[in-house]
Amino acid sequence: MTATTTPSPADTERADLLAQLTTARSALTHTTRGLSDEQAGERPTVSALCLGGLIKHVASTEEGWMRFVVDGPSAMRYDLPDGVTWADLTAGTAREVPQWAVDRQNDFRMLPGETLAGIVARYEQVAARSEEVIASVPDLSATHPLPEAPWHEPGEVRSVRRVLMHVIAETAQHAGHADILRETLDSQKPT
Repeated sequence: MTATTTPSPADTERADLLAQLTTARSALTHTTRGLSDEQAGERPTVSALCLGGLIKHVASTEEGWMRFVVDGPSAMRYDLPDGVTWADLTAGTAREVPQWAVDRQNDFRMLPGETLAGIVARYEQVAARSEEVIASVPDLSATHPLPEAPWHEPGEVRSVRRVLMHVIAETAQHAGHADILRETLDSQKPT
């Protein structure tokens, strides 16, 4: 006689969400198959986006949200230098740009010395860590308050579930951008 166990609804939901994220990641990275480092860094449209930069951005975003799941709002700080306001930063008139904003901009481009293989390998490491984090969370309904930032409502909270859904949506959205970039770059249509 063989005993079988039925996964709990929570385990099924967790597995379904992670499977959807895996699918979105694959769609994104698939757009870079066969490209050189130079091609991955090209910006073939009027936007500042390149394929390597999109993968860097998505990896950084996912990593940041997983730190939020583990550590709460302290993992996502948007501190401004003394005397700099959000209005200054938005208008491009800030006398000093915070490092987190510089890092965010650099996430959208391939920097000298970066390779597509290295960017994809880092993304795979981020993905593996995310799977560990989500597997270790006892309840996807657990929440943390969001850090203070003009794009968050004061007092707003996010559940682990909502964070995971956001990461899936962000990844899928950028996979669509990547399809357009790849087709513009060399007429290849990822399948």
